[in-house]
Amino acid sequence: MSTNVESNIKPDYDQPIKDITNYVTDYAIKNDHLYDTARFCLMDTLGCGLLALRYPECSKHLGPIVRGTIVPNGARVPGTQFEMDPIKAAFDIGCIIRWLDFNDTWLAAEWGHPSDNMGGILAVADYVSRQSLASGYEPLTMKDVLTAMVKAHEIQGVLALENSFNRVGLDHVILVKIATTAVVTQMLGGGSEEIMDALSQALVDGQSLRTYRHSPNAGSRKSWAAGDATSRAVRLAMITLSGEMGYPGVLSAKNWGFYDVLFGGKEFKLQQPYGEYVMDNVLFKISYPAEFHAQTAVECAANLHHKVVNCLTEIDRVELTTHQSAIRIISKQGALHNPADRDHCLQYMVAIGLIFGDLNADHYEDEVAADGRIDTLRSKMHVIEDKSYSEDYLDPEKRSIANAIQIFFKDGSSTEKVVMEYPIGHKLRREEGIPLLQAKFERNVKTRFPDKHARTIVEICSDKQEFEAMPVNEFMDLLVI
Repeated sequence: MSTNVESNIKPDYDQPIKDITNYVTDYAIKNDHLYDTARFCLMDTLGCGLLALRYPECSKHLGPIVRGTIVPNGARVPGTQFEMDPIKAAFDIGCIIRWLDFNDTWLAAEWGHPSDNMGGILAVADYVSRQSLASGYEPLTMKDVLTAMVKAHEIQGVLALENSFNRVGLDHVILVKIATTAVVTQMLGGGSEEIMDALSQALVDGQSLRTYRHSPNAGSRKSWAAGDATSRAVRLAMITLSGEMGYPGVLSAKNWGFYDVLFGGKEFKLQQPYGEYVMDNVLFKISYPAEFHAQTAVECAANLHHKVVNCLTEIDRVELTTHQSAIRIISKQGALHNPADRDHCLQYMVAIGLIFGDLNADHYEDEVAADGRIDTLRSKMHVIEDKSYSEDYLDPEKRSIANAIQIFFKDGSSTEKVVMEYPIGHKLRREEGIPLLQAKFERNVKTRFPDKHARTIVEICSDKQEFEAMPVNEFMDLLVI
């Protein structure tokens, strides 16, 4: 018998796929406070999306593929009048909530934004609810949405703890595709077999490169990549539920599987089982629409603003002490070509904080970037890694995102070294952060809706019982402009 014949015995599903599936179908959330955190997360994420609608470069992506198409009992896109199929609605919701880089964040071996999954979750929940009502059945409630959010956060975040996709050149939105696929397949009526089949489709799919996030190619695709991933997840879930087969050995297949082709032959590692860790520890981006590794750096810069703003020409150098991940992702020199380039430049964001004492989305636009003081300051910045900052960044008991700034003047004097270990959106600063997050949400809602309408939205979102019991379709109707 020839020894060069491959076995055609179909394997059982790879264990990581089974683990995710079992978590989605069997796990019951135990801690009710997670629903509060998830509600705050939903508020913040929606608010970021509503704010992004002010920017034409974002809004140009929205609407049906074929202009004028309306899908009866379709999914709505917050802040618009669009009613579309859930696939395109997922893209649009995902696009607006990620555009300004202002929603929640998760940092580990891999980085990402778990609330990106909300594009698929909200679109599918709205679609399923409207279809159910049209057929005489009960709609989903907003508590169902929060449950799906907790589970999607957990899948994306736990996979990110020890599996670095960026190290092999893949973008973190692969985790959005995986997490969204798992939860929306269930929301669409799929059971364990369908969830495993759909997950295999997500893994066998082509995966995005990180090219668009890094110098010298940083560009606006990074602002719609998550929308693309969550939309693709909905598409793959719907394909699977039409009866399409799955691929049990998609991860482990020799030569042709994900591990061998895209992950350097390594298997996925799980630091801990899926549970409730990620939503409980998620990082909220409250103060600044900036890549999260720079949040504390901008806070340090804003604290120094009043000491340097009137003597910028006397600065000799600015020392930025940071952690290894910030250096890898956002430390860059040379020309910055667009807003997407600037909001991933540590030195640019720090310069804005020193000059203006604040940082908002408008600071990335060409008009502000033309201010010659910014590049002059950037040229004086020295970025240094503190090994302890890098270690504490990965410590599961700390998960710090530390930065420090000290400014030295030409006359030999200097400011104190301002150190900030934890941003205001960190779990260790929750008590301080949540009122600010709620105020941020109210401000953002008011950029899109008249005062009376905005107050209604804020009041409903602030009432735990009313919000959780509200049918998804009614909540989404409330967000139509």
